[in-house]
Amino acid sequence: MAPPFAAEEFDRRLLAVRDVMARRDLDALLIGDPSNQNWLTGYDAWSFYTPQVVLVRHDAPPVWMGRKMDAGAAYLTTYLSEEQVCPYPEDVVQRAGVHPMEVVGGYLADMGLDGTRIGYESDSYFFSPKALRCVQTALPRATWVDADLLVNWCRTIKSTAEITYMRQAAQLVEGAMSVAYELIEPGLRQCDLMSAIVAKQVGGNEEFGGDLTALSPLILAGEAAMTAHPMWTDEPFAAGQTVALELGGTRKRYNAGLARTVQLGRGPQKLFDTAAAVEEGLHAVLDTMRPGVRVDAVHAAWKRVLDMHGLEKESRIGYGIGVGYGPDWGEHTVSLRANDDTRLVENMTIHVMLGMWMDDWGMELSETTRVTSDGVECLTDYPRAVHVKD
Repeated sequence: MAPPFAAEEFDRRLLAVRDVMARRDLDALLIGDPSNQNWLTGYDAWSFYTPQVVLVRHDAPPVWMGRKMDAGAAYLTTYLSEEQVCPYPEDVVQRAGVHPMEVVGGYLADMGLDGTRIGYESDSYFFSPKALRCVQTALPRATWVDADLLVNWCRTIKSTAEITYMRQAAQLVEGAMSVAYELIEPGLRQCDLMSAIVAKQVGGNEEFGGDLTALSPLILAGEAAMTAHPMWTDEPFAAGQTVALELGGTRKRYNAGLARTVQLGRGPQKLFDTAAAVEEGLHAVLDTMRPGVRVDAVHAAWKRVLDMHGLEKESRIGYGIGVGYGPDWGEHTVSLRANDDTRLVENMTIHVMLGMWMDDWGMELSETTRVTSDGVECLTDYPRAVHVKD
C-alpha cells in the first residue's frame, strides 16, 4: 500500500489549511472528520468508529492520534513518520469510566497547547460532544474555536490528480448502472440486484477496482420512490413499477454519483412528462454553470423550467462531492439552492441531483460534474431517458 498522491500534493493541502488557520488566528486545528484526515494525510482505514483525530499546527508536522491497533494503517497509507503517529492504548477503548480522548488531551497538553487557540470540527459525525469535553478538560486554559468545515472548504477545488480519480469513479458507477439495467426485471428481488450492483462497484473493470461507496446505493421502487433515501428490501420488483436508482462509484475514496430511472413495463404518462421536464431542467443547469456564477443563479435556471411545467422541488439540486467516507459523500460546502451567493470556481466538482419525489411515486436524474474554465463537464456519461424494460 502507498499514499494515493505525491507528498508534494499533501504539502500543498497543508499549506492551504494553515493559511486559513492563520487568517482565523488559530494556533492548532483538531480534525475529527475521516474524510478530512484522508485529504490531509492519506490515512485510509475503517477505524473511525473509535475516536481518532489529526492535529495541524503551524510550526510542526501533522500528527495522527487514534487507536493503537490502527496505527499501522498510518504507516501503510500516509507519509507520516513514527513521531507523527501517537496511538492511545487499547484498554481505554469502549470502556466505562474512561475515554480515549482523555489520553489524546494529555498528548495535546504535553505538546504545549494549553493556553492556545484551538479549532475543532463542531459538526463532524465522528467528533462527539464527549470527545470535546475530554480535551477541553485536559487543556483548561485553551480557547476552543468552532472551525467546522474549514478543511471541507479547502477541498472544494480539485487538483488534476483528484479529478483523475473522480473520472475513474465515474467509470465505476457507469458500470454499476449498466449491471442494474441489464438485470432488473419483475420477480427479481431488490437484494439480489443490489448484490450484483455492489459486486460491480467494488470489482470495477480490468484497469482498476473500486472502494465501498461513501453513500449506500439506493433502490427506490414503486411507492418507495416517493422519498429520497429508502434502503433496499428482499421484496421482488413488480411489473409496472417505476424504479429510481442512485448509485455511486468510488476510487481511492473519491466518489461519483449517478441517478437514473427505470420503468418496468408500461408506465404512466406523468412519469415521462416529468422526466422530460427534469431533463430540460438539467440542460438549463448545465448551460448556466461556469466560473463566477452564483449557485443561486444555477438554481434559478432550474426553477424557471419547473415553473413552466407546473412542477415544484423544495430541496437543493446539487452539492459538492469528492473524497468521502460513510455515511455520505457530500462535502457539506457548495449547495445549488436559492439564496446562496457562493460562486462557482474552476475544478469544483458538483453532483447535480434532480430527484422528484411525488405523493406515491418518484424519479431521479443526476450527473457528477466538473466546473471547467468556461462551462461544465459531465464526468458521468450515461443515457438520461427513462429506461423502459418490457
